[in-house]
Amino acid sequence: MKRLILICTTATLSVALLVAAQSPQAPTAAETAALKSLDDYMTAFNARDEDAWAATLNYPHVRIAGSEVKVWQTPGEYTADFDFARFAGNSGWHHSAWDAREIVQSSANKVHVAVTFTRFKADGAKIESYDSLYVVTLENEHWGTQARSSFAP
Repeated sequence: MKRLILICTTATLSVALLVAAQSPQAPTAAETAALKSLDDYMTAFNARDEDAWAATLNYPHVRIAGSEVKVWQTPGEYTADFDFARFAGNSGWHHSAWDAREIVQSSANKVHVAVTFTRFKADGAKIESYDSLYVVTLENEHWGTQARSSFAP
């Protein structure tokens, strides 16, 4: 009987540990701040507010898209290099939205977030969805995206 109790207890503990290991854990303060920074990024982007958008990044800021690597040293350099009217005109873009955001790795001052986002036209028609990896860092008490690697053009 003692052996049966031991087996049942061991099995119960094993199942409990397995469930606990697979259960999502509450995000850390760094992860929460990084996701908030990404929300601010998308809000500013959709508002076509270049200064607010640039303020959601940390510098130098790196973007890898396809085989092209771009580095901007300052917010002013970043905003001077992007034209919302041209971007929207080329694709019919009206707004974008996060489809998924998964924290892949994190520390107290850096969070890697695998994202999927979709670009939409004004009528809500989907243009395209893209997978990307964002590296969000804490620099000078500011959470911002330091680097992005994207499959978006």
